[in-house]
Amino acid sequence: MVTRIVQMTFEPENIPSFERIFEANKESIRAFPGCMYLELLRDGSNPGVFFTYSRWESESALEAYRNSDFFREVWGRTRLLFAEKPRAWTLDRID
Repeated sequence: MVTRIVQMTFEPENIPSFERIFEANKESIRAFPGCMYLELLRDGSNPGVFFTYSRWESESALEAYRNSDFFREVWGRTRLLFAEKPRAWTLDRID
């Protein structure tokens, strides 16, 4: 199992657009083969900073998602809203 954390920073005026994109697509992401869990988090001190926290059955399941047409379409719309370059971590579970 792998955990994926993605940090995204948005301009204040783009936050509602991002929230609409996430809301419209979250169940499809959760239903993607290999996705075990997905949640959206917001930084408590900076409302323009969001994190997605997801768990995947394997690195190959995550890569299949990241290489899918669905991901390219959703990410393509999301990245237009960024105020900063996103940061991402793929982590292996130790315990």
